[in-house]
Amino acid sequence: MRNFDLAPLYRATVGFDQIADLMDRVRSTDQARPSYPPYNIEKTSAEGWRISIAVAGFSDSELSVELRESELIVAAKKESDDTTTSYLHRGIATRAFERRFQLADHVHVTGATHENGMLSIDLKREVPEALKPRRIEISSGDLADNKKIEAKPVN
Repeated sequence: MRNFDLAPLYRATVGFDQIADLMDRVRSTDQARPSYPPYNIEKTSAEGWRISIAVAGFSDSELSVELRESELIVAAKKESDDTTTSYLHRGIATRAFERRFQLADHVHVTGATHENGMLSIDLKREVPEALKPRRIEISSGDLADNKKIEAKPVN
């Protein structure tokens, strides 16, 4: 794998620290990527996604979904581990885990459900009205004559 030097990016840009940090984080965690628990990320609409995580063996009280700044953290802790059971084969992992997902700007969690061993987290991008593109009407004459300029949403 190639090593990228991000120093020129830091020197030549202002305000893009998040992108550089994200690239650096992806590069550093690429070697030690955990595979447990398995998950899917699906696109449900133009502005919506669903993260589905296989959490067989965990109850609702053992799972936690938390949003810190722009990071979604899904964790599970096994409350009681039955050490008296003797397994001949143990293929169902119920060990504690923590999964982190970096969310883009204006992506919000709209809900989470736990059903049939699957934890589903719904996400939606909600861009504020102030940041949406606007079409500015062009009027003739002096701007001093026009007290207010109307801006209409593009979409």
